Amino acid sequence: MVTSFFGVNYREVEVGEVVTLARQQPLLLACGQTIADFPLAYQTYGTLNARRDNAILVCHALTGDQYVCGTHPVTGKPGWWDRMVGPGKPIDTDRFFVICSNILGGCMGSLGPKETNPKTGQPYGLGFPFITMGDMVNAQALLLDHLCIEKLFCVIGGSMGGMQALEWAVRYPQRLFSVVAIATATRQSAQNIAFHEIGRQAIMADPDWCDGDYIAQRKYPAKGLAVARMAAHVTYLSQDMLQEKFGRNLQDREEYTYGFGADFRVESYLRHQGMSFVERFDANSYLYLTRAASYFDLTEGGKHSLSNVFADTKIRYLVASFTSDWLYASAESRNLVRALNSVAANVSFAEIDSDKGHDSFLLESAEFDATIRGFMRGSASLAGIA
Repeated sequence: MVTSFFGVNYREVEVGEVVTLARQQPLLLACGQTIADFPLAYQTYGTLNARRDNAILVCHALTGDQYVCGTHPVTGKPGWWDRMVGPGKPIDTDRFFVICSNILGGCMGSLGPKETNPKTGQPYGLGFPFITMGDMVNAQALLLDHLCIEKLFCVIGGSMGGMQALEWAVRYPQRLFSVVAIATATRQSAQNIAFHEIGRQAIMADPDWCDGDYIAQRKYPAKGLAVARMAAHVTYLSQDMLQEKFGRNLQDREEYTYGFGADFRVESYLRHQGMSFVERFDANSYLYLTRAASYFDLTEGGKHSLSNVFADTKIRYLVASFTSDWLYASAESRNLVRALNSVAANVSFAEIDSDKGHDSFLLESAEFDATIRGFMRGSASLAGIA
């Protein structure tokens, strides 16, 4: 179904499997509020073995969703990690049972701002409670309970998905054999908090945002959300990649127009990224999820040392970063590895040479693929998974 908000087609789509969680006991959120009887949408790939010990939880990043591989129902394109997950691929669904849920606060079937508030009968909007990375992980743990999976073989994620993977290691160490944290950090930096604030302000400055009540008013802050996406997308790429792909090439013209149209190919590319994003994502979800990322800090504002956070961990870790990633630079990953080494954790570190920036973990890279494949095979052998 496609709902039109003043010329913008915002797609309401199939969300796959949906389970209602916290029926017996409400889930207490970090903000102090509780949620109960809430939906969490998810997809699974592969087969759970008889011992129920071959499950991998894939955690998606800020604008991802549960459609890891196969055909995405909105875009019609392959899922966001189709090159990594599937039969014979580095995360081999012939061997592993892969789970990915749309995170709490998302907009692909899980409880989020665009869902109906049972108390009012209207979309939550800004009445939705503020959530954290820990809240998302607690909801995922309830999903595992529903699936009768006591212990995961692995939790893996990149960017904000990596933050969730690290939260899993801290909150539920007894439920994990291994963790793969990719292009991520143990807390959100001031720079990244600043980038997210720019995006939120772009959305809230759009008059069609309507103080978050745009659905009830049959409007949509498409322009603000598109600008937010454009600004964020620049941070996902490297200068070298932008220069190589676009340079100063003009878009379908030979001379400057001396106007504010998309004279340059890079401008046209960003506008396309912005408008295609508007068709599949909810603006209020973007506000809440970027705020959750900004709150992320495993040391809780310095209350604990990073080493103490991981004290006595028995989990096997792989930490991976990319040389051209300036959003979550390799220094962030090295800081995590040092903390893990200080408590004698079983940790491997791979810095992958790439010129593609933060999005490298989503793009073709033989070295990265081999790193993930090797870790999965080695860990499966140690865990006794055939």
